[in-house]
Amino acid sequence: MVELTDNPICTDQITAQVTSPQCGAVVLFLGTTRQLTDGRETVTLTYTSYAPMAQSEMEKLEDQARSRWPIGECVLIHRLGEVPVGQASVAVAVSTPHRRDAFEAASWLMDRIKELVPVWKKEHWATGSTQWVHPGMTKNLEDGTLQ
Repeated sequence: MVELTDNPICTDQITAQVTSPQCGAVVLFLGTTRQLTDGRETVTLTYTSYAPMAQSEMEKLEDQARSRWPIGECVLIHRLGEVPVGQASVAVAVSTPHRRDAFEAASWLMDRIKELVPVWKKEHWATGSTQWVHPGMTKNLEDGTLQ
């Protein structure tokens, strides 16, 4: 199951969705908004996406993961809109017969989501400044410099 949502992510629902009598392992990874990034205080994050493409890319990733690991159930959820400190912005959950496969699949899926899915993150700092963030590159909107 793949979902983009404006609502808070419910871990109990996700865990119930991936739990299967055929699987002895369930891994749930949550990416949450942290308060400090490189010594700067984050107030909130805002996520935006090109939803049709993001949905499609996440579905492709689920299919690819299923072809690599013996996944029983899989849930990929990315939150859009404002995500306050401490709340989850992304969830990856998989069940497999054995733990190693579950950990490997969840890790691979999370890495690919960050790399390939068109979801963009804007950091809102306590100083009042904002910054769009992409892995490997950031742009400071105060002065327009790339870092």
